[in-house]
Amino acid sequence: MGQFTIGSAALSAIAGMPFRAKPRRSGAPHRTGAPVLRDSIEDTKLDEGFFQLPSPGEPDRMLRIARKTLDAGKRLRRDARAGTRTLSAMERLLTQLTASAVRVYEELTTLCRLNKGRVYPSYDHLEEATGLGRSTIRRSLAILEAIGFIIRQRRFTRVEAEGPGPRWKQTSNAYRLLTPKGVMSYLPRWLRPAPLPVDDEWRREAHAEDIQHMLKSLSCSEFAKATVGGDLGKWLARLGAAVDEREREVQSDPQPLIDSYI
Repeated sequence: MGQFTIGSAALSAIAGMPFRAKPRRSGAPHRTGAPVLRDSIEDTKLDEGFFQLPSPGEPDRMLRIARKTLDAGKRLRRDARAGTRTLSAMERLLTQLTASAVRVYEELTTLCRLNKGRVYPSYDHLEEATGLGRSTIRRSLAILEAIGFIIRQRRFTRVEAEGPGPRWKQTSNAYRLLTPKGVMSYLPRWLRPAPLPVDDEWRREAHAEDIQHMLKSLSCSEFAKATVGGDLGKWLARLGAAVDEREREVQSDPQPLIDSYI
């Protein structure tokens, strides 16, 4: 899967600068005729784990949190202008949240509720649904991504065309909606998650200690299988098996300590 992080597009949009893909050094046109943006993955290879089925009422709760965060950002902006508060990096991000961004987030939460967590609207759909311009929507998505309300994954798809080589075209982004932890302290108490019981915290700590003890008792091969999955885990497991075999050979054929005979 591609990296779901704040990309250059998000940061440049916040700064008011358009994002453009780096041109080819040769100056030749793109061989497919339609450049694919960086960090894009093929739509058929998008991991199903990227999307999450929301629990009943969760999209509406996310929208309420975004609206309260907008109010908190306005208060922080007033305090900063009055000179009564020095804003942290997260607080400066919150002051950039706009009503337009919350309106875009409202449409995303609606799609999340209706489509069981599968959210991949086009810019045309967001323009029609929100009544906002494309540039405003682009800036709004960048702000939401920077704060942590969404994870955005660019996608492309294969198209049929004449001539040699594959053909691709950029398609709509996929979105995963989140509740950023950084905004929790600015929310009213009734919107914050209830604290865990003390006995539950003890149970979690004991479970974490048991896992660490178990991992320390594993061989190199077993440790690789338990902590790393996929092809990389298999490769590391084979490497760990070779290390384990070498250690067994050393232990079964110890060298004499010459100094002990002196």
